[in-house]
Amino acid sequence: MTVTCAIRYVIDPFQKDAFEAYARNWLTIIPACGGDLLGYWLPHEGTNNIAHAMISFETLAAYEAYRARLKTDPAGAANFAMAQEKRFILSEQRTFLTPVTA
Repeated sequence: MTVTCAIRYVIDPFQKDAFEAYARNWLTIIPACGGDLLGYWLPHEGTNNIAHAMISFETLAAYEAYRARLKTDPAGAANFAMAQEKRFILSEQRTFLTPVTA
């Protein structure tokens, strides 16, 4: 059963470019650490401070293994540190979803 981690970010709308750089960094880091990255989405029109990401895994155990690898990955650690330093992410929420199938 596939599990998708849907992340909802509240970002500083005045630092949208910094969040975009952060998201672009994950495009290579997440797959290298075992996640199936479906994508990152930036606000375009309407609400200007909400961004999203979706990453799929075979199981919740695979997600936990991915999180452990991510914490020790040098590029991942650097990306987390950049986000903390620049403070463009105000909050984030994770929701775990499974697909509806016939």
